[in-house]
Amino acid sequence: MRRTHYRRLFAATLFAASVLAPTIVVPAPSVHAAAMDRRHHHDHCPPDGLGPELTARLDKTIRDVRRQAGIPGVVAGVWMEGKGCYVRATGVASTATREPMAADSYVRIGSETKTFTATALLELVDEKRIGLDDPISAYVRGVPNGDRITLRQLAEMRSGLFPYSADADFEHDLLSDPMRTFTPRELLAYGYKHKNVSAPGKQFLYNNSNFVLLGLVIEKVSGRPLADFIHERVLRPAHLRHTLFPKGSEFPQPHPQGYTNQTLTGATADSTDWNPSWAWAAGAMISNLEDLHHWARSVATGQLLSPATQAQRLRTLPTGFPGTTYGLGILKTNGWIGHNGSIPGYETVTVYLPSKRATLVLMINTDSTTQGQEPSTLLARAITQVITPKNVYDGSATAPPA
Repeated sequence: MRRTHYRRLFAATLFAASVLAPTIVVPAPSVHAAAMDRRHHHDHCPPDGLGPELTARLDKTIRDVRRQAGIPGVVAGVWMEGKGCYVRATGVASTATREPMAADSYVRIGSETKTFTATALLELVDEKRIGLDDPISAYVRGVPNGDRITLRQLAEMRSGLFPYSADADFEHDLLSDPMRTFTPRELLAYGYKHKNVSAPGKQFLYNNSNFVLLGLVIEKVSGRPLADFIHERVLRPAHLRHTLFPKGSEFPQPHPQGYTNQTLTGATADSTDWNPSWAWAAGAMISNLEDLHHWARSVATGQLLSPATQAQRLRTLPTGFPGTTYGLGILKTNGWIGHNGSIPGYETVTVYLPSKRATLVLMINTDSTTQGQEPSTLLARAITQVITPKNVYDGSATAPPA
């Protein structure tokens, strides 16, 4: 298998990609928001909610990027306090049936899961049940150099551990049987076969192993399965009724089919029902536009945390790429705060811009790259060039680890 191929796979819950991959362009008709009004009335967004001129520019921008990047379907939401809102579902949920994309669709949110895992962890910090500067070895045995790696370094992607999803055997095992259930310990073992890539705290390296370990910490300290703890302590108090941490490959309706070229042959496959257990605390969750709209501001403003703990979450450090820093499971890019996600078949972006009190949520049903760029990044960049030209989102600044 080509090295470039498995480098792309372990970007599957990353917020960036730098690998060229073929893209199958699927032309798809636009579905005007008026046709979706009955389905997204919960967001109370009229068809020309940002005014006719800006609305028309956004319609054209999304249409152009969707065709350029071969994205079958897009759900996009923009909310700008004092100016209005924009909600659109365009393209198709299925390339086979040509069913239109729906604004109330559920999608797999990939690495946006990390914002939920980090929030759960930080609630335990607020309760003084854990300390961010505790070593991981105090909670989980067998971590290479675990007595020197802190929970903080795991959350800010500076542990120095080798990412399990960069291991060639992991890639083969996952793609040979995408319905397989992986346990957290099985996932970590793929990474433990390799030497650590740096000393703790020295280097930013986006790494799913870090968040699988933090998921185990939450389970150890709380005495609850991670999915249950996140449901009770994060989703319920945040009033997110359409967000879940699946036990297996279950997927609420309605949802679009997801398309990926992260396969053993590189051919495009329908990955809708692949088991996301391989991403667990780093990328297994599911949500929808309404919930992500509310979650964006909640994460950025720390609604579930004490002000002191939220300040620690937002104390971001350089990633080595201009305009992009990373905190405790949170991304800052040119003013936008939040995260994005990618898992075979789906990509999302959920970010908030405090200076403009603006929220952007994107959900698409492919993760196949175009000229080395993830489709969600191409779309978010183009949209923010229209709505906030001084604050242009860039989720591609962090390359996947090699």
